[in-house]
Amino acid sequence: MYICAMLMKMRNFATIAFVFLLLFSSCNDYNKIVKSTDYEFKYKKAIEYYEGGEFVRSSTLLKELINIVRGTSRADKVYYYYAKSQFGMNDYMMAGHYFKSLIKEFPRSEFAEESQFMVGYCFYLDSPGARLDQQVTQNAIDALQLFINLYPKSTRGDEANRLIIELRDKLVYKSYLSGKLYYDLNNYKAAVVALTSSLKDFPDSKYREELMYMLLKAKYLLAIRSVEEKKRERLSSALDEYYTFVDEYPESKYRKEVEKYYATTAKLLNYKPGSNI
Repeated sequence: MYICAMLMKMRNFATIAFVFLLLFSSCNDYNKIVKSTDYEFKYKKAIEYYEGGEFVRSSTLLKELINIVRGTSRADKVYYYYAKSQFGMNDYMMAGHYFKSLIKEFPRSEFAEESQFMVGYCFYLDSPGARLDQQVTQNAIDALQLFINLYPKSTRGDEANRLIIELRDKLVYKSYLSGKLYYDLNNYKAAVVALTSSLKDFPDSKYREELMYMLLKAKYLLAIRSVEEKKRERLSSALDEYYTFVDEYPESKYRKEVEKYYATTAKLLNYKPGSNI
């Protein structure tokens, strides 16, 4: 039993030593490649590293080669694989930058179409949650739409459209959250501005009914809490919002509540249907 245990330990030690030797040898070989002035060999090894998923090593070699091959027929390919290596390391900002640089430097490259898509896709992957600033999301939409416009027959067209829809939904949700935030904080003046803007920017929003209800309620509460010189104008605005809402959503789940706002508003304005305010 003791002998078996010793043999097992020796076997494990031998395995570890063998793995360590391979790693040491690999690192030693890589360092030789980095120091090499044989750029053709360095390029070949960079592609091998890329294809083997060793993106850090491939990007290190390719970064040096970018300046070396500038002006040659291979320049766009080095740009392309460097961008792809950055993408493989999940550095989407840097990858997008080099895909964009490739398009600018080599507009007729065989990699131009894919690179144009990847610019948008990198922005898409870097797009933050809906509660944060959405400039990157808008950048992604713009880049993907440009790709569709430039390559209307591309096989990636459907994917680009799908991503745009997803990104646009995020902008819609962000806009909805911004309006709702002021509404929940009882800052009705700011809520009216934000909710109106949301409805204007995204008229087909899936939150439209709720947004219109919040806008009506915000206008109503702002009006009844206003000083006298502003009250009548704001009550009239709330009344207009009521008619807009019930015209668009006559069977709304909010109908019973908005009728109460109407009744109070009409009474304060001494308004009767068919009369002028």
